[in-house]
Amino acid sequence: MELLSSPEFWLALSQIILINIVLSGDNAVVIALACRSLPARQQKKAIVFGSVGAIVLRVVLTFFAVYLLTLPYLKLIGAALLLWIGVGLLKGDDGDEEMEGHTGLAAAIKTIIVADLVMSLDNVIGVAAAAKGNVPLLVFGLVISIPLIIFGSQIILKLMGRFPIIITAGAALLGWVAGEMALTDPSVTGWMETHHFMHNVLPPVGAVLVVALGLWLAKRAAQQAPSTVDQAA
Repeated sequence: MELLSSPEFWLALSQIILINIVLSGDNAVVIALACRSLPARQQKKAIVFGSVGAIVLRVVLTFFAVYLLTLPYLKLIGAALLLWIGVGLLKGDDGDEEMEGHTGLAAAIKTIIVADLVMSLDNVIGVAAAAKGNVPLLVFGLVISIPLIIFGSQIILKLMGRFPIIITAGAALLGWVAGEMALTDPSVTGWMETHHFMHNVLPPVGAVLVVALGLWLAKRAAQQAPSTVDQAA
């Protein structure tokens, strides 16, 4: 009960849920592609069993990531990766794998699980960073996120398309979490003890950096797209 009354717990929990929502939008595409050739009566089974299997394996990977993030320098590497993931989210790098529809229920379930794992590195690192080694918080956040991922993915995709600010907020959150992660790396904890102000500087700098760089790259790509089409013509 003391844990549930902590503001830090609810803040971290909200971060985990938002990261899961933003970075799991691709799963709707994976599920749709894998199940599009199935009979209607089997589509629901493929979605449920495939998603549950993928989430169970993701939980295992996340626990492994939580352990790895206790080693020196790995949090710095993870922070840099989170920054890049956030930039890619705004730039439009979805990382979707080309997939074929399957007529068999087992094949569709297998495809959902494998594709989800391939695409979930960003999710695993983001959730592990937000949990900050708190295992109960990690489990609670992932359990709450399961129905959001399975049943709400199509709605989430539509909302992202209609309100791009959701994607921008998610990318900024990844930058913020990256800054917090870098501050807690074992290799820099001694230096941070004498530079406490960095705890108020690095997270917002990470958030601003991700949004600014991501939007700039997206704008640059949009400007280059017409010239590429003209050359092809």
